[in-house]
Order: sequence, then C-alpha cells, then structure tokens
Amino acid sequence: MIILNLKAKNCMSHLLLKSTFDDFSFIEGEVTTYNTFKVDGFIHKSFYEEEPEQEYSSWKDLREFFFQIIKGKRTPLNFKFILSLPRTAFSDFLEKYSITEINPAHVQGLYLNFKYDGINLQCITGTSLNIFTMDKTLEKSWDEYAKEYFLKHEIDFDL
Repeated sequence: MIILNLKAKNCMSHLLLKSTFDDFSFIEGEVTTYNTFKVDGFIHKSFYEEEPEQEYSSWKDLREFFFQIIKGKRTPLNFKFILSLPRTAFSDFLEKYSITEINPAHVQGLYLNFKYDGINLQCITGTSLNIFTMDKTLEKSWDEYAKEYFLKHEIDFDL
C-alpha cells in the first residue's frame, strides 16, 4: 500500500472529464455536496434481460453521473471513489509482473482508493486476495503499476 498525494485539479480532470480510468471497475463511491450521494457499483444482474458478465459497473458507466454531482462553483465537502483493475485484466497484470505463485481466481481486487477531504486529494493503493499469503509481491507490484499508470497519464503526485 502506498499513498499518492495528488494535485486535485489535474487528477479531477482525469477522473471526471477524460477516459483515463474508464476501464476500471467501480466498486463504490460517495460524494458529499448539498447531500451525500452513495453509490454501490455492484451490478444487479437480474435487472437485465441478458445478464452482464462483469460483477461491477465500469467507471465509464458512472463518470458522468459523478461529474454532474461535483461540477459547479463549490468543491465537494469530500468524496471517495474505490476503483479496481477489472477482473478480466488480473491475468495480464500477474503475467506482466511475473507473479506465478498467485492464481488470478485468488485475486479479489487491485484497488485505487481516491479520497478527497475538502482540501487534499489522495490515492491509496490496495490489494485483496481470497487466500492467505505472507508474500508481498502482489502488493509491491500493484504499487509499482499504480505509479507507472499515473506517470504514463501525466497525473502529478508526491509519495
């Protein structure tokens, strides 16, 4: 786990106006403006005639909704968004970082936790497995991936 201290204006542009995080799964979010808006990203498959394959909505599906809540002259009092690399990308991630001891099915999530407290914006990385292991290779690799991803997309941060 690492904490990336982000430049709010730059990062919010990537979160709300650009497609930078569109492929990530949206796990949950909460924004406090004049009300508190809480959204669970879990897909209720019984709602659809054809059941979707994914378990969670993508950020792309909810980005505009959150933009409408956040836009305006006043900044939110706070917000948090939990995104995860989509489950379909776990195998490629493990392969890229040569993590052979973990089966993709054992990975619960590779998370980016965005938190804004009214002043500071941070992204805290996190991992979750369905098995117990003392090996921190997955966590260290995910931290490295997150830093590379932010640098690639020119999202300014300090550790």
